[in-house]
Amino acid sequence: ALAATDQGTLYEGAFGKRKLPDGPAMTLESVFWIASMTKPVTSTAAMQLVEQGKLQLDQPIGEILPELQSPQVLEGFDPSGAPRLRPATRPVTLRQLLTHTAGFSYDVWNANIGRYMEHAGVPGVITVKNEALQTPLVFDPGERWEYGINIDWVGKAVERVSGQTLEAYFREHIFGPLGMVDTSFKINPAMRARLVSMHARQADGSLEPIEFEIPQEPEFFMGGGGLYSTGPDYLRFAQVFLHEGRFNGAQVLKPETVSMMAQNQIG
Repeated sequence: ALAATDQGTLYEGAFGKRKLPDGPAMTLESVFWIASMTKPVTSTAAMQLVEQGKLQLDQPIGEILPELQSPQVLEGFDPSGAPRLRPATRPVTLRQLLTHTAGFSYDVWNANIGRYMEHAGVPGVITVKNEALQTPLVFDPGERWEYGINIDWVGKAVERVSGQTLEAYFREHIFGPLGMVDTSFKINPAMRARLVSMHARQADGSLEPIEFEIPQEPEFFMGGGGLYSTGPDYLRFAQVFLHEGRFNGAQVLKPETVSMMAQNQIG
């Protein structure tokens, strides 16, 4: 647990075990899979590229990602169980992806998407296979809000216009300037030595370790949930937004972009 202001760290503490029941003690430098806390980092990268004019918030994202040029909306299923799809009424934009209003969902929270993926043989997103992103929308772009794989597509857009993988882009433009040495999609040996195990709740309420790891040779770097990090590293990133986009003299975001991200609650 850590807390900070723009002036510095107020509190930091570590508790428990990295692996139950008798694993090593948790420390401030323990490495976690941070899952959807990856989303704000990917959104930051996209907004850097918006500032540079390489991406536009309201440009049809299909102009950058041909895979999204003709999005389909899932309307339901016919009596045989086959999905009923129709063309979306408008294009998907980067702004919609960033604010989860593009129409994408997650199968874990949307039964229809789960049913579609089962019917079409689409793997889950944590397999980090490109095929995992080949799901339809659940409503027309801009119609409403639903949490989903939107930021994974944002990561694809960042890669397409920057010419770098997300891992390389983050390292050069976010992690490097902020001194985030323990944050990565790939778990290096030094990080693995401090890695926290995943656990699952059992029927009796206890927690048991489980085998789980984001594939280390992925088909795509999952901008919506693939990073590993430590508490202190992620706090360095979070403090950027308390410093109007500056940290230790490194310009990471312009003040107007920090304001825009706060207003839209990106991530």
